[in-house]
Amino acid sequence: MSIKSNPLSDKQKVALNELTKDLTAEQIIWLNGFLEGRLAGFGGSTISIEASAPEPEEKAAVANLTVLYGTETGNATELANKLKEKALYKNVAVNLLSMYDYDPKKLKDEENVAIIVSTHGEGEPPDMAEDFHKFVTGKRLSKLEGVRFSVLALGDKTYRNFCQTGEEIFNAIKKSGAHAATPLAKCDVDYEVTAEVWMNNLLLNLAPAKTAPASEVVTDDEPTLDSVEEPAKEYSKKNPYSAVVLDKVRITGRDSDKEVYHIELSLEGSGLTYEPGDSVGIFTKNPPELVEQIIQKTGFEPDKNVSYGAEEVSLLNALTYHYEITVVTFDMLQKYYEQTNNPELKKLLDDDKKLDEYLYGSDLLDLLEDFPFDWNVNKLVEILRPLPPRLYSISSSMESVEDEVHIAVSVVNFMRKDRERYGACSSNLADFIDVDDELPIYIEKNAGFRLPANGAKIIMVGAGTGVAPYRAFMQQRESRGIAGNTWLFFGDRKFQSDFLYQAEWQRLQEKKILERMDVAFSRDQEEKIYVQHKMVENQEEVFKWIENGAFVYLCGDRRNLAKDVNKALLNIIKTQGGISEEQAEKYLKNLKKEKRFQTDVY
Repeated sequence: MSIKSNPLSDKQKVALNELTKDLTAEQIIWLNGFLEGRLAGFGGSTISIEASAPEPEEKAAVANLTVLYGTETGNATELANKLKEKALYKNVAVNLLSMYDYDPKKLKDEENVAIIVSTHGEGEPPDMAEDFHKFVTGKRLSKLEGVRFSVLALGDKTYRNFCQTGEEIFNAIKKSGAHAATPLAKCDVDYEVTAEVWMNNLLLNLAPAKTAPASEVVTDDEPTLDSVEEPAKEYSKKNPYSAVVLDKVRITGRDSDKEVYHIELSLEGSGLTYEPGDSVGIFTKNPPELVEQIIQKTGFEPDKNVSYGAEEVSLLNALTYHYEITVVTFDMLQKYYEQTNNPELKKLLDDDKKLDEYLYGSDLLDLLEDFPFDWNVNKLVEILRPLPPRLYSISSSMESVEDEVHIAVSVVNFMRKDRERYGACSSNLADFIDVDDELPIYIEKNAGFRLPANGAKIIMVGAGTGVAPYRAFMQQRESRGIAGNTWLFFGDRKFQSDFLYQAEWQRLQEKKILERMDVAFSRDQEEKIYVQHKMVENQEEVFKWIENGAFVYLCGDRRNLAKDVNKALLNIIKTQGGISEEQAEKYLKNLKKEKRFQTDVY
């Protein structure tokens, strides 16, 4: 069959355009798989749909692919496994490895390499990718002229150094002489469509196999049209489930300067499952006051239609439900400057310290007030990113609560520049959601935050709602009859008003499910005391637990808590182990590699 630049007849082109003009990205991805199935059935220039399949025979791999992943929450792992499945379907031999388990010196011997890596915090590699990143961006990386590769970088545009780890790895490997099979792909929190396109393009551009397969190869004939079916409808991020609110209770006292709610949702009939350590993703809407203030500031008509993807929606609808307006991202600032060329904004972008201060707590209205511009309504929404769902750590175990899922929500509410600010999701849950209302949700898996399967010792460190997953951990251990070997370090502001789930922890202690608990309430005395201080205070016992196989968990604030606890752990290991700083760092890194130090920070 000869291939022309466009082999379709005029009638076919018209029909194809009519068919695809209103398709969503998700439908296009499914259609791509459908067409691959049709193509798999071709022999020469004809297709045989009903012919019986021949007996399977072993086939040589068409290409060899090494897939490497480095992750913090597990998203890169999930995507790496998906790429493996797609590659095997195309008769590609796959070697799938975490960056913990891969020697980067072997890169020079590879034929095709796919790298999927997230960025941790402000541009840093996740622990799993730290050594790999250091090697490839250093001076020891060999020349890689014979290697074909690509990188899928995961990140969050909220942070200034968006996808920096993946970008640095891509640039270093390309500089070494490797050929980029596809360009670097950078993903925001909604990564699914970008990842799917990257995978499909990568698999079309692999170098043919030179050697025998290194790993698994599919030996069955590829499926014909009959076996390419639309996936069963399952509830997911792209198809959220409407969960009924069963209960909503404020769990901070009247005197507290924080509002924290315990919320219980029904999963009955959804088929959704989760494990302790997972999160609930909640689709939300923006604060009505902020939407109204932005419309008043711009002078735009709220009923004016604007674009949202392939849809046309009113400006009011777009700002309420579809676009991020409570958070300013570095990406948004850059786009704002590209449109306005505002010299004051350029000064801000060039000053790292002031930029970080501005990004922390600013919203779209701040931008409009601080850097005035005569905006066109469609140009304004073009600089905004889609409103992402908010993630909340699950505070329950299915083995205990069955078809329910529980979360703890701390309401974001603060004053800045004489204007009250509200969190998009937390304020909506606090002010507008009641029992019997419905919330669109999905389950976000977190394979990087899991209880040990053998009931080993665990040390749990959390502040504020960072204690939520430990409630799930304890419910799970209790439901399985596992007593003791558990130590909770919990911190908040005041004992009387902020001791979240206090009665439950006390009951668990009485039943010996929770063996030890140390608490730190920072505002109850003149000198502030935090969880890391309690850990250092009990450092001899903490180190003994770790030496005896304990798993350490940390959940809470990334900006301060994570750094302070990490520093405290290093000092404990150094002091109690009688070793150097460098040895202590190696010890802690090994704990992370063995998955005995797991973090869920945000």
